[in-house]
Formats: sequence, structure tokens, C-alpha cells
Amino acid sequence: MIRVTCPMYGGLSDLEDADARIQTICESVKSKVEQKTGKAYSVFIGKGYKSQIVSGTNYFIKVHVGGNDYIHIRVFQGLTESGPELVSVKESKTRDDEIEYF
Repeated sequence: MIRVTCPMYGGLSDLEDADARIQTICESVKSKVEQKTGKAYSVFIGKGYKSQIVSGTNYFIKVHVGGNDYIHIRVFQGLTESGPELVSVKESKTRDDEIEYF
């Protein structure tokens, strides 16, 4: 029996490895993250993410920003063709910190 798990509407999905699509989202909001944190990142690589289906999709992404430093970003992608929108940033994260709703 094959079991497919889909996130429940409004709930967070399971953790998934970041792929090219998630990296594209990261790159599209990098400058806004830098503005919000007041830092310039030479490394900005999506490592994992969870998603939440709403009237569009919220992505909660763990981003490696160099050394042992990570941040979590929340990005909203609406149902229209407009680009991803940075919602929030959580700094001072580690590789092992779990991605949670924020």
C-alpha cells in the first residue's frame, strides 16, 4: 500500500530538503532579508523547508548563511503570478534547530 502525505490545509508540512525551486525563492528575497537583518550574506543556501497551504503557500525555509550560522525565513507565495514576498526572519539559528511556525 502506498501512502502519500499531504499537508492539511492550514497545517505545516513535514520537513523536506530544499530543491532548486526553494533556492530560487531564497535568492528572490535575499536582498529583503539583508535589509531586514542589516547584514550582507555571501552564503545564502536553502537547506530545508516546511510549507503551509493557505490562500497561496507559506514557506518556512532554513537558510545557511555561512559558518555555523543559519536563519529561518518565512516567505509567502500567492496564487497569482506575483513574486514571493518575505514575511519574517528568525536569526541566530543552528543547523539542528527545528523549523516551526512563526
